[in-house]
Amino acid sequence: MNKLKAYYRLARPFNALSGALAVFLGGYVAGTGAWDKVALAAVVTLLVTASSNAFNDYLDVEIDRINQPQRVLPSGQLTLRNALWFSIVTALLSIVVAAFINLPSFVIAILANGLLYIYSWKLKSTVLVGNLIVAMMSALSVVMGGVAAGNAQPTLVLALVVFVTILAREILKTMADYDGDLKEHVRTVATVWGKRAAGILFQLIAALVIVVVLLPYFLGRYNPIYVVIVALGIYPVIVYALIKVRPNTPGPQLERLSQILKYDFLIWFVAVILGVTP
Repeated sequence: MNKLKAYYRLARPFNALSGALAVFLGGYVAGTGAWDKVALAAVVTLLVTASSNAFNDYLDVEIDRINQPQRVLPSGQLTLRNALWFSIVTALLSIVVAAFINLPSFVIAILANGLLYIYSWKLKSTVLVGNLIVAMMSALSVVMGGVAAGNAQPTLVLALVVFVTILAREILKTMADYDGDLKEHVRTVATVWGKRAAGILFQLIAALVIVVVLLPYFLGRYNPIYVVIVALGIYPVIVYALIKVRPNTPGPQLERLSQILKYDFLIWFVAVILGVTP
């Protein structure tokens, strides 16, 4: 039972759940009612995310001994071999499930797994490029829902919102992980450009989120409740992060801000669900 719990933690289900919810969001705004295929696409996203998380932890175990010592691998709850096999099996399962949806979904599953493996292996330690890939893959979850449902067009503006929001959070995470990344010579925005430059970049992108998050209302078929929820639920958190993120802000506090932004993202999901007009 303890080992099953360890695999559960290795998959980081909340991260995976966020991606699955994004798929359902894409399926919802697609408006075709093909919920059976959207559900399969959500399963694909859960599996891809679990595979990526496991492989990333497999490669970053030494860094996590400093930044995240409570995680499954540095704490010895699973072996590196366990993590690698878990990653391979969940990746293969995701491709098999995607084959039952449609050809575009099958292709997306293959590309997503391949790109995320390459990211963890080579691109994560590249300045900004790795962050852009994570943001792009997160945005792809929304599009995946539309593709599975047979109508991807309404999801594209939502994907842009996801991309910019996740990119801001990615930059914030490089600041939160600065100490461990610096010790392990990991090249990130924070370690190469400095925490001050990383903080400025975060603030610029976070400010861009404030603008981009309203695009679905101005360009799509959304009613005013969308703007109300964004104004009351999204903007205060972004402004709070803009105020709190400074070069001398401690890593643990930056990590908490990152988690707050993740939870706040769910409020945006609610805004889309309640705001979109059938």
